[in-house]
Amino acid sequence: MLDKAPLRGKTAVITGGGGGMGGGISRLFAEAGALVVVNDIDRDLLAATQRDIEKQRDGRVVTVHGDITEAETVARLRDVALDAGRGRVDVLVNNVGDYRPGTGLFMRTDEDDWRAQYAITLEHVFRCTYAFVPIMQAQGSGAIVNNATVEALRGIPYNSVYSAFNAGVIAFTKSMAVELGRDGIRVNCIAPDMADTLQTPADAMLRGRDPELIKSWIPLGRFGVAEDYANVVLFLASDMAGYVTGHCIPVDGGTIAASGWYGRYQKKGFTNLPDNP
Repeated sequence: MLDKAPLRGKTAVITGGGGGMGGGISRLFAEAGALVVVNDIDRDLLAATQRDIEKQRDGRVVTVHGDITEAETVARLRDVALDAGRGRVDVLVNNVGDYRPGTGLFMRTDEDDWRAQYAITLEHVFRCTYAFVPIMQAQGSGAIVNNATVEALRGIPYNSVYSAFNAGVIAFTKSMAVELGRDGIRVNCIAPDMADTLQTPADAMLRGRDPELIKSWIPLGRFGVAEDYANVVLFLASDMAGYVTGHCIPVDGGTIAASGWYGRYQKKGFTNLPDNP
């Protein structure tokens, strides 16, 4: 029988859990029975998520405001989570990421851009993992879910630094899965694409184009919403994925599978020449 509260009794930490995908993950985890410890840099988003969770029946939430790229915030998040969870932390979701630092042709970026992208995409994953793994090792169990991107699985012009560090997230996920498996800790990640969220809203992706074109770009014919990504993260965090570790799951509506093939616009068939889909 499917458990309607697969995280009942567990403590889950979500970075960047105030809005977008992170907000969806935080709300869904609370519905799934977890005590959620939510970090975000945006006070308003954090407060909105807290209010929504507290409205849920038996919803439990603790918030930690701060920039997760700062070591002090990571340490404070760990301490708050330990206190709230009475010494246990069962799930860590390293959700924070941002494609914008270092955007543009690589030869027009500089070392400040690289450092900013490293901090927001990969370094905080190292720090949070380093902070929370000893807790999970001591209790003999845990699940870590990282958030990468499909752009780490293919070439992307104008975002090469972002792509590179996200590829690092995927490689780190696999390595940690091997290192930590005998400690009872599973480590996986998701690779989103075409997400209609605060960071990449649908209007910005469309840029005035006919919304019907979405059906030619994405095999499933629509943009993803926060719940689409949260559902997969919940699966990976729960015992439903008890024999799954070291994997990266694209949550992309089929874009990776399509690999450059597009549905013809208002016609039958497909094309790999998208100037006239």
